[in-house]
Amino acid sequence: MPGTTVPEGYRTQAEDTSPEIEQILIEGWRAMPSWRKVQLIRDMNLACEELARAGVRMRHPAASEREIQLRVASLRLDRETMLKVFAWDPVKEGY
Repeated sequence: MPGTTVPEGYRTQAEDTSPEIEQILIEGWRAMPSWRKVQLIRDMNLACEELARAGVRMRHPAASEREIQLRVASLRLDRETMLKVFAWDPVKEGY
């Protein structure tokens, strides 16, 4: 965006992004409607879930769908919750 100025001494959030580009990204996020931000975050969460499921399938090719769901859940939930809610011990069963 023409006229984008970068404050003196500004450091980007990522080393591989120039301050000018980061400012353009920030301006884009600010201009984006809330519903679109929510949609993008939802899409990224779904992509992360699919990556986690693919990783479980790769490590446990014979796993049933339920086992895949439990193993993915055990990546996010602590052992106590997994035992209490699902009677699944990630330490014993693996992740």
